[in-house]
Amino acid sequence: MAHILKGNAHRFEPNDDINTDYIISGRYKFKIDEMADLAKHVMEDIDPGFAARVSPGDLIVAGRNFGCGSSREQAPRALKAAGVSAVLAKSYARIFYRSSFNVGLPLLQCDTDWISAGDGLVIDLTHGEVTCPARAVKVTTAPIPRIMCVLLEDGGLVEHLKKHGGFAFD
Repeated sequence: MAHILKGNAHRFEPNDDINTDYIISGRYKFKIDEMADLAKHVMEDIDPGFAARVSPGDLIVAGRNFGCGSSREQAPRALKAAGVSAVLAKSYARIFYRSSFNVGLPLLQCDTDWISAGDGLVIDLTHGEVTCPARAVKVTTAPIPRIMCVLLEDGGLVEHLKKHGGFAFD
């Protein structure tokens, strides 16, 4: 896992309560097995051109309760497969938060009102900082729990279990 992430911000309307059906529609849940194919449909219900515009390393920026709704592991997996390197939001639905770290997708909690679509951002996961160099703005994120950092380091829960043969968080 890279400790420094760099990418451009993508924002959506609505800004709050972006649910897992917005992230990846349930109509694809049983039709598409390959993540690369599923990634072509990510966010299409609220931004049909997103999958074509997102570049590897880009970031999603949202308001409150990101990832609410159905418990769908495909949602964070599809974001990651589309090239999204992290999500910044004011808050997350708990199941989405856990699922994202389980697949190796970092989620950071911070004030996001200051971030505009297209802003180039630098995220320091180690120090919990988000910087917009063009505007000389830096904010601190809520700390990522140590157990989640370990999962990110190992590439997600499955990779962690393969590497350690069980849970190893010390």
